[in-house]
Amino acid sequence: MAYRNQQHFIECLDKAGELLHIKTFVDPKLEMAEITDRMSKQPGGGKALLFENTGYKFPVLMNAYGSEKRMCMALGVEHLNDVASEIENLFKLLSTPKEGIINKLKLLPKLNEFGSWMPRVKKGRGECQEIVMNEPDITMLPVITCWPKDGGPFVTLPVIHTKDPTTNTRNVGMYRMQVFGPTLTGMHWHKHKVSAKHFNEYKKLNKRMPVAVALGGDPVYAYSATAPLPENVDEYMLAGFLRKKKVELVKCISQPEIEVPADADFIIEGYVDPGDEMIWEGPFGDHTGYYSLPDWYPRFHITAITHKKDPVYPATIVGIPPQEDAWLGKATERIFLAPIKMTLIPEIVDMDMPVEGVFHNLVIAQIKKDYAGQGQKVMNAMWGAGQMMFNKILVLVDGVVNIQDYEELAKYVFKNINPATDIFFSQGPMDVLDHSCSKLGFGGKMCIDGTAKQEEEVDENFQYSMPNAQFSISELRLKFPEIIGVNSSLLKNQIPCVIISVKKNRKGHIKELHEQICSLEEIKGVKVILYVEHTVDANDLPTALWRFCNNLDPKRDYHLCKRPISNIRSEISNYWACMGFDGTRKTKELDDFHRDWPNIIVADDETIKAVDKKWNELNIGKFIPSPSLKFKDQLYGQEAVVN
Repeated sequence: MAYRNQQHFIECLDKAGELLHIKTFVDPKLEMAEITDRMSKQPGGGKALLFENTGYKFPVLMNAYGSEKRMCMALGVEHLNDVASEIENLFKLLSTPKEGIINKLKLLPKLNEFGSWMPRVKKGRGECQEIVMNEPDITMLPVITCWPKDGGPFVTLPVIHTKDPTTNTRNVGMYRMQVFGPTLTGMHWHKHKVSAKHFNEYKKLNKRMPVAVALGGDPVYAYSATAPLPENVDEYMLAGFLRKKKVELVKCISQPEIEVPADADFIIEGYVDPGDEMIWEGPFGDHTGYYSLPDWYPRFHITAITHKKDPVYPATIVGIPPQEDAWLGKATERIFLAPIKMTLIPEIVDMDMPVEGVFHNLVIAQIKKDYAGQGQKVMNAMWGAGQMMFNKILVLVDGVVNIQDYEELAKYVFKNINPATDIFFSQGPMDVLDHSCSKLGFGGKMCIDGTAKQEEEVDENFQYSMPNAQFSISELRLKFPEIIGVNSSLLKNQIPCVIISVKKNRKGHIKELHEQICSLEEIKGVKVILYVEHTVDANDLPTALWRFCNNLDPKRDYHLCKRPISNIRSEISNYWACMGFDGTRKTKELDDFHRDWPNIIVADDETIKAVDKKWNELNIGKFIPSPSLKFKDQLYGQEAVVN
């Protein structure tokens, strides 16, 4: 369905019991983020929050997309899979041979529908331009500061509009904006993004680049701005398809080359000048759960700010998962399964991006397997597909396993893998926010082929049996005092994987330790050992996996140990192999790692105490302690560690 505007969406959230009104004053600096963090980590994502007393003229809406129900409401569907089914049916309709006139005529209504999804620029002004600031000043908006070590306040849900200066093709993206002054922000577009390509074209022409930022409006706009569409596909066509009604656009007042949604709450107009010096932007508590490190980014000069009457400022926070962005990612996972299947990987059956993998770090794909090597074929196709190029760990399965049941999934994968032959490594482009890479935006990837193996794929020199689930953890720690914790619980569920938290103290420590552990008889049969930082509780599986996935560069940080198995019936020995992965923090001293290593994101004590004190006044339910308390002892210090 199409919402008339953001207020209509808020009304619908209210009627559905999905919105909490907070009338007590809450400071946009840190307090809103702390309350939202507590709410977003509740079962099912908690409720959307409308902060009505902000110290500014405008209320703030947060956690609006933060549950499956609210994400479905934003997209106007009952289930997220409904969109994928509709896209798949559309592909089939268009690709079916049209041999007779009747079949061709049947297509006409659908072609008419296409036309109704295309964005339209209307004359005159939109409701987003009902009020024009006499002097543009972004500090008059309740821009939130999310985390204590952030570089400042950030606009976190900006729908950013740019155009290619040659083709006039529009791009709509979402890139955070740090506020530096009344008319100056940073423009955090990464080098892989389309807006950055547009900027490079303006550089060649030595022309100022017009940019416009929309906030609010139909909630589908923010989702469409994050969607991994092919380059040169208009995001507002996707928005029109999702809302079943075309998006109406109006020309900006001070940057008329750019059009923006007429129903938006706020429009921030301006330009980026290729001749400007870059600005030092960040740090920022990012969706990885770590601070992204500061770097140089373009300056965005604000030339006008307009808004509708009675607007609501939309914002979000990202940080240690789960957060609201997990549901935006889940929508993308479900919606874009159909296009991937229809255009790139016909054998794909299902896909899942676990929240612990923060989107790009961990992707699980289920395929219909018909021949040997098909897993590698899918691996290469997925790593070459748009934003999937940033994927770090790809897990492949086939068969009838439920990939959303992670215990069932792990049993299936570990039953089918030989760690010596079924884990593949590569290198390629990585997310700029991935701090584990030795080089910015370039690092290692791996694919774990957990599909059932055909005859050609089996190496008969390897032999595996389940290890003893009762091996002595205390003896292991006694032999290796650097081991702080061991999680062997997976062995009891027929999953031959162990997680070990270790305090590293020398170069090559993890490789050496892995070799020593694999020499122990009781470890024989374990296929994978994950090593995590000594501050991480190895028995807290979700946290351990989140930390592990963030801190691993697979190609650099793997250690394969192969051991012979004596066989009295044959002169030829069989082998078993155990793969060790170093998911600990990397430093210059111990790992020859020369980039800065960021800290995880936690709220400061002062903010936690302030929110605790006013909790009963908020009228939002039972007291929820700060999620940050769990991670206070995992910090490396109050600043990002600089090697």
